[in-house]
Amino acid sequence: MCGRTSCHLPRDVLTRACAYQDRRGQQRLPEWRDPDKYCPSYNKSPQSNNPVLLSRLHFEKDADSSERIIAPMRWGLVPSWFKESDPSKLQFNTTNCRSDTIMEKRSFKSGSTGAADSPENWEKVWDNWRLLTMAGIFDCWEPPEGGDVLYSYTIITVDSCKGLSDIHHRMPAILDGEEAVSKWLDFGEVSTQEALKLIHSTENITFHAVSSVVNNSRNNTPECLAPVDLVVKKELKASGSSQRMLQWLATKSPKKEDSKTPQKEESDVPQWSSQFLQKSSLPTKRGTAGLLEQWLKREKEEEPVAKRPYSQ
Repeated sequence: MCGRTSCHLPRDVLTRACAYQDRRGQQRLPEWRDPDKYCPSYNKSPQSNNPVLLSRLHFEKDADSSERIIAPMRWGLVPSWFKESDPSKLQFNTTNCRSDTIMEKRSFKSGSTGAADSPENWEKVWDNWRLLTMAGIFDCWEPPEGGDVLYSYTIITVDSCKGLSDIHHRMPAILDGEEAVSKWLDFGEVSTQEALKLIHSTENITFHAVSSVVNNSRNNTPECLAPVDLVVKKELKASGSSQRMLQWLATKSPKKEDSKTPQKEESDVPQWSSQFLQKSSLPTKRGTAGLLEQWLKREKEEEPVAKRPYSQ
């Protein structure tokens, strides 16, 4: 369902946008984990690294679960139990996961939860341009032959709200407001069953259509987010041969000007004639009989004298 996000904010701006209050009510900024892996982009696609907001308790045993960390993660969850050495060999799509099967499918039984975070989500833009905080889960995969661990995530989807139902039947599970974000992240204080109550559709969004430029993930410009008018009148452009024909038809033959005798204005359409036909000075008669009479009369006038019957 969700195949594009956008997070083009510089790292320091994104950090300030994720400001929060901890359990003691103090205003804080989240800390970064592997900040060099964050690459701002107007057009994020699956398998790219995206900023994920999660509880510090996932990384530090004795940490306060209300404290937050931002960590770039691979979009498309690779479960910890995956035994292949190459994540791309995962034979099913984990870009999104349905809210109604999240507790049933083996892929998502990692026991960890997080929040995917992005200012815009393809054709959907959060009211007042706040960060669009989408609920998700993440996992940590270790290559069987050793190497760097891979953190990856998936976005939870729910039934689409009424406003978006004509576009798609699913939408991201949006965490509507700071309280919802805090409850979703604070797994140390909030049970899984309680957190799942936050997963539902919301009408608190605005959206607009974007151009097909976004379909190519290599395109990374503001045009990926610019609104477009879906009702555009398409201009019919003539082909090269059609243009030449129109030019030819528009060309007028030179006219012979006679100041004494007013001539009837000639048509712009070319008059075709054959080299095998000669114009007769005789008045034209309509019908086949008239043409035959003219032909016989002309033949008689032009017949050589030797062939004519002798007469006294």
